[in-house]
Parts: sequence; C-alpha cells; structure tokens
Amino acid sequence: MVPRRSTPLVRFFGGVMARAMRRSFHAVRLARPGWPELPPGRPVIVCLNHPSWWDPAFLIVLATTQYAGRPGYGPIDAAMLRRYPFLGRIGLFGIEPGTVSGATAFLRTGLAILRDPDAMLWITAEGSFTDPRVRPVRLRPGVAHLVRRVPEAVVVPLALEYPFWDERTPEALARFGAPLDAAVFTGLEAATINDHLTIALQDTMDALAADAVSRDPARFLRLLDGRVGVGGLYDLWRRGRAWLAGRPFHAGHGAPEP
Repeated sequence: MVPRRSTPLVRFFGGVMARAMRRSFHAVRLARPGWPELPPGRPVIVCLNHPSWWDPAFLIVLATTQYAGRPGYGPIDAAMLRRYPFLGRIGLFGIEPGTVSGATAFLRTGLAILRDPDAMLWITAEGSFTDPRVRPVRLRPGVAHLVRRVPEAVVVPLALEYPFWDERTPEALARFGAPLDAAVFTGLEAATINDHLTIALQDTMDALAADAVSRDPARFLRLLDGRVGVGGLYDLWRRGRAWLAGRPFHAGHGAPEP
C-alpha cells in the first residue's frame, strides 16, 4: 500500500517547485522559532490547513529543505493521481474524497506508511480549499482516526498563508505549532481527538495570522528569495537614476530587508 516513492525524483521535483515559488512569490518564509524538533525513530503526522493550490508545492519545498532524511507522503484526489501518475513517485497516494472507500484507503495506506519510524505524512486536514480566516476550523475526521491508531507518532500542526505585503507578488508564509505526542490521546474517542487537533491547528493559524498582519520580516526565517520590483523598462529607469545619484539600487517597493 505504500507508494513507490523515488528519492531522486522527490529531490528533482522539490527543486522545480522551489524555482516556481521563487518566480511567483516575493519570499517564502517560516515564522520563528522555525523548524520543530522531531524525535528520531518516531513517525510524524503533519496536520495543516488548506488555503491554496500552492500548498503541495510549499510542502515539498519544506520537506526537501529540512526533512530530506525522512520519506514524505500525502493523500491526493485519486482522479488527479490517475491524471498525473508520476505524483505517486513523489509519495502521493490516491483516495476518493467523501466516500467510505476513500476513508478506508486513507487509513489503510496511512497506517502502512507510518510503520516506518522515519516517515512523515503531510495531510491537508480541512479536506478542501478553505480561506485561512474562516473560523471555526473544521477538520475531516480521518486524521483523528489515524492518530488514534498510531500512538507512537508525533503530530505537528502547520499553518499556511499567502498574503500580499508591500510588493507586487505575495508572501508564502508557514508556521509550525508545538509537536503533540499521539500517545496522550490513547483511549480517547476519535471525536475528542479531532477536537484537540482542531484547537492545536487553529491556534497555530491564529499565530501565523498575527505574524502576517504585522508585515514584519523579522518575525520570519526567509527560506527562499523571490521576485522583487516591477521589471522591464521601469526598473531599468530606476536603476539608472540610482546610478546617477550614486546610491545603491533596491528593486523592491518597501525598505530593503536585512
């Protein structure tokens, strides 16, 4: 049941998605304190919101940047996997959303993946595109059922947002919440576990929203630099003016970041 994941293809695709994000965003940023400390020898379930088409690209950039030693996987609509079968080679597995067979396939495949103590399973737990400002946050129940069956796992909430700040392209922002030990949910009903996971993710999303509203780059680690400035003749004219004035040229609209 575990996808036949190709590590070289994952690395290649991670590079492709990093270049795509550089072209489309002003910067890719991770809110401080940054990367969570994950205990070795325990599988990880990353539970995140789902605001945008860009989420899978962001996830593979995060995974190949920091967690290259942990094989990563994630569910995808089975129709998309049939259309793009190469996605199975980067760790994605197909499910039929909103069906009993889809829920069964998600649990069966998720359990098979998490038998590997190094595995990371990245799950867009809202199940469909949802604006990050929508409250209350609502998670599909499958994640809680999976957590209930894998007490040795570590669960990490992850919030994503794509706001515009001062430049013509948006920012890609992420924030990890505090890791949760799945063992603390032993004996609880899935609905109760879902409530705990929802609170953890919503708190992480609220913290990222506060970071985004601040528009303060110092609250983030900058993972990738993207495009700055307008480009074309306008930036050429601005560059010439800066040269004539004897001052450094800064293409961005806002103040230069340290």
